[in-house]
Amino acid sequence: MTNIFKNFDAKKTGIFAGGVLFGTAGIKILASDDAKKFYANCTAAVLRAKSCVMKVVTSVQENAEDIYAEAQQINEEREAKAAVVEDEEVTETAEETEETEEEDFTEA
Repeated sequence: MTNIFKNFDAKKTGIFAGGVLFGTAGIKILASDDAKKFYANCTAAVLRAKSCVMKVVTSVQENAEDIYAEAQQINEEREAKAAVVEDEEVTETAEETEETEEEDFTEA
């Protein structure tokens, strides 16, 4: 019997018992009706926040689509202008070449 009491540590046993009591009380508190109402309110708040965030995301996505479409239109207009300028340059170069050839032919 004396061996059992030598290994007995009242402090560790008290801490263990306190932990068991706290755990049991904690489970009861977490499972109470008040706690469930609190969880429901927290979940509702999270769902409201999610809804708000999704509205913002949708708005940003729509704006991004508009910006993308406008950017495509700008690039198409620039390409069209560049093609017109290039055609004018080719036409001017061809006319200058013809004039030069006519002058060379006339001089000869």
